[in-house]
Amino acid sequence: MNKLLFPLAVVLTVAAGQVLAQQKPQFSQYNLNNYLANPAISGIEDYTDVKFGTRHQWSGLEGAPVTYYTTVHMPLNKDLTANYGSRKFKNTPKEATTKRSNVYRRVKAHHGIGATAMTTKTGVLKRSSLSASYAYHQPITRTIRFSAGIAPGIIQYSLDPSRIRAVNMNDPALNDGRANETKFDLNIGFWLYSQNFYIGVSGAQLLPSQREYIITSNSSADQSGALQQHYYTTAGYRLNVAPGIALIPSVMVKMATPSPASVDANMRVMYADRLWAGVSYRHNEAVAAMAGINISPLMDLAYSYDASTSPLRGTNAGSHEVVLGLKLRNTAKVLCPNWAW
Repeated sequence: MNKLLFPLAVVLTVAAGQVLAQQKPQFSQYNLNNYLANPAISGIEDYTDVKFGTRHQWSGLEGAPVTYYTTVHMPLNKDLTANYGSRKFKNTPKEATTKRSNVYRRVKAHHGIGATAMTTKTGVLKRSSLSASYAYHQPITRTIRFSAGIAPGIIQYSLDPSRIRAVNMNDPALNDGRANETKFDLNIGFWLYSQNFYIGVSGAQLLPSQREYIITSNSSADQSGALQQHYYTTAGYRLNVAPGIALIPSVMVKMATPSPASVDANMRVMYADRLWAGVSYRHNEAVAAMAGINISPLMDLAYSYDASTSPLRGTNAGSHEVVLGLKLRNTAKVLCPNWAW
């Protein structure tokens, strides 16, 4: 086939090499919305959790990835009177916080449902996905719970021929329909959690599937590449070091064979369940600074900036990520999430 011009080749190379060749977008603020990687989070809180997020990867680099997403999940049949209390800092009589009841009421299991819509544009390429999730939350002890979740969905890949400059705009590879593909997706996850820690494992793009390459090299035969199966291991801990001050370290390990494993380490400091700031390190990729505020029981906002440490560091002005959260049907007026902080 005729060759595309150099700018398109650069864009495709960047897209293929994004995040150590992983096909799914990455997020520095993964700990604010672990639901993106693990459907077992569905319905973990006592309210309907809605988040809008965007990430502009490698700002200033032409054709760099830009991602937008919306997630929503909520509990079903959850006994809201059986929670273990929130960490609100308020004027509560001391005897009310130290008195223990002699009556133990077993915490009931509950369900959770949710949905995710996401789109990532990388130059002339676009990846869109839509999924729905279900999770079952089972109490293990009075303070620890375990959940399992599943999220089937679809992924669509498309290419915008109108933005391509080619030697031959009548090239069959641009117009034969292979540029637009829709694939089925399946995500599965497990989550062990309490108000002080969480541990999760999950897998994405688990259904066997093939993607046809759009560009071939002097060959009339179609080439195909499988969707990479992605695996995530996540852990976090909340340590209250002083009245109103908590340290929250967390880590995420991402694996997408045959790509090398990617490790994100994160440390946040939270004050009075309202303000927080932190740093994150992604091995051989970036260092990030982040901050956020729980504005009210309805709304929270967070921002992060990544300074690249990869070979691309001289070609871009860093990455920006913004997350806006809403807590709908929050009858308990929870300011900071009790379970997914």
